[in-house]
Amino acid sequence: MDAVRFELIKTCSQTGARLGQVHTPHGTFDTPAFMPVGTQATVKGMSPEELVSVGAEIILNNTYHLYMRPGEDIVKSAGGLHKFMNWERPILTDSGGFQVFSLSALRDISEDGVVFRSHIDGSKHLFTPEKSIDIQNSLGADIIMAFDECIPLPSDYDYVRSSVERTSRWAQRCKEHHKNIEEQSLFGIVQGGIFKDLRSLSVRQLLEIDFPGYAIGGLSVGETAGEMYEILESTAPLLPADKPRYLMGVGSPDYLIEGAMRGIDMFDCVLPTRIGRNGTVFTAKGRIIIRDAAYARDLSPLDPECGCYACKNYTRAYIRHLFKAGEILGMRLATLHNLYFLLDLMKKIRQAIINDRLADFKTEFFNKYGYL
Repeated sequence: MDAVRFELIKTCSQTGARLGQVHTPHGTFDTPAFMPVGTQATVKGMSPEELVSVGAEIILNNTYHLYMRPGEDIVKSAGGLHKFMNWERPILTDSGGFQVFSLSALRDISEDGVVFRSHIDGSKHLFTPEKSIDIQNSLGADIIMAFDECIPLPSDYDYVRSSVERTSRWAQRCKEHHKNIEEQSLFGIVQGGIFKDLRSLSVRQLLEIDFPGYAIGGLSVGETAGEMYEILESTAPLLPADKPRYLMGVGSPDYLIEGAMRGIDMFDCVLPTRIGRNGTVFTAKGRIIIRDAAYARDLSPLDPECGCYACKNYTRAYIRHLFKAGEILGMRLATLHNLYFLLDLMKKIRQAIINDRLADFKTEFFNKYGYL
C-alpha cells in the first residue's frame, strides 16, 4: 500500500484541468497545489504558524542542503523533518538532482552518481541514487523524489537521450533501495529537455518501473514559455490519470494557471519568497516594486483586493519604509503577502475547475494582471 494516494475529484470540461486531493501520512492537500519552498527546513522568514495562516498545505525541503547542514542524522535523531521544524502537515523533499544542474561548476557525473563539491567548504561528496534515498528516508518527508539529472539548456539530442536513459536507470536503483514504503512515497521524474520524443521515452521507461506519482523536471531552466507549454501538452497526457503530476520549479502566476490547464497537480518555486525579500510583490494588477519612491506616501495596502495579514494591517508607505530602513519586518511582510497571493490563486483555480470555467478565469486574471 503506497503511503501517498491521489484522488481525482473532477476534470474541468473547459480545459481538462484536474481537481483532486493527495492523501499522505501527515494529512491531505488539495490540488492543483503550490508548495512553498523551505530549502533548509524553513520557508525563509516564515514560522510554521504563518505558513498555515496563508493557506500552505504542503511544503518542500531540499535534500542536498539538509545533507550539508545540519546533516540528515541530526534531523533523524530529532524525529524527522516534521518534528525538527515543527511542521505537522505534508512535506516533499527533492532528491538533490537539481543541484546537478544548479551547481554544475562544482560536480562530476558518472553512471554511479554525482560527485559534488560543497558550496560551503569545497569538500567532495558522492551522491548516488542509493545515497539520495538513504538521506530522504532519514529526513522522513511524506513524498520523496528519485535521483535524476536535470540537464542544462541548450543540450544536444544525443546527450539528452543518454541522460534520460541514465535517469531511468537511477530511478530503478532508487525504487529498489527505498526502504520506508509504508510512510514515504517515491515519485519518478520525467526528463528529456525540449525533445518531445525523449520526454515520451522517459515516461515509458518510468511507467515500467511504476511509481505512485510522477514529476516533470528540467523545465523553467531557460526555455521559452511556449516551449514549456508544448512539452506539458505532449507529456502530461502520457502520465497515469490516477496518480499526481508534479511540475518542478514553477511558480509565477501565469505558469501556475497554464500548468493547471495542462493537467498539472503540484507546483513548487522559490519565486514568491525570493522576490518578496527583495521588495517585489504580486498584486491583482501585476507586480510592484515596493521600494520605489512612488509608494513613499501611498497609504493603500500592497494589494487592495488581498485579504492577507500584511494587507489588512499595513500600508505600502510603511512597508516601503521598512525596506528603506533595512528592517527585517519589511521582508517578512512582503514574503507573507506573496505566499498568500499564490496560495489564494490556487484556491481560485480550484474553484474555477469546479465551475468548469478555468479558461474564462485565465482570461479575466491575465487581463487584470497585465499578461494580455
